[in-house]
Amino acid sequence: MERIYRLNLINSITGIKPANLVGTVSDAGNTNLAIFSSVIHLGSDPALIGFVTRPAGEVPRHTYENILANGKYTINHVHPSFAEQAHQTSAKFPQDVSEFDACGLTEEFVDGFEAPFVLESSLKLGLELVEEIPVKQNGTTLIIGRIAIAIVPDKALDSEGHLDLEKADSAGISGLNSYYSVKKIGQYPYSRVAKA
Repeated sequence: MERIYRLNLINSITGIKPANLVGTVSDAGNTNLAIFSSVIHLGSDPALIGFVTRPAGEVPRHTYENILANGKYTINHVHPSFAEQAHQTSAKFPQDVSEFDACGLTEEFVDGFEAPFVLESSLKLGLELVEEIPVKQNGTTLIIGRIAIAIVPDKALDSEGHLDLEKADSAGISGLNSYYSVKKIGQYPYSRVAKA
């Protein structure tokens, strides 16, 4: 396949993924914000979340560098109201330019946590780096963090702790630049094999 065609197809072939902004700060105090569609749940006790960074090397990876430097970062759900601004954070801004300022989003520091949250996001996590795992095949890295802070809107939680992403107004991404709103289609009981 032609390179761009293949890139677009393979980036979207897994379907809709969560749209999240990862917030970090450099040792020099420069804030950074970047869109990621690779955030995944890795375990609930301890509460571990992972995401994949692109290969480091010739292209600076400010998010990755900042996480390694200070071990703290945030993950903030993207909402349809600011999806276009969130997408713009994927541009290659210089290290000393904050994507918050350049893309019209607002830094928020919570409870003394060292990394910036996105004020416009209603669902946000503060994480502490636990481990990085290199993916040898393509040079990417799986970043694993432990949730230290979870800010979740009450309207999106039920009495059993289930999170309703439609009520949270969370957005999704397919490929590199297609954004979707989320609509809940059902909630089913824990599945068990039927006894005869």
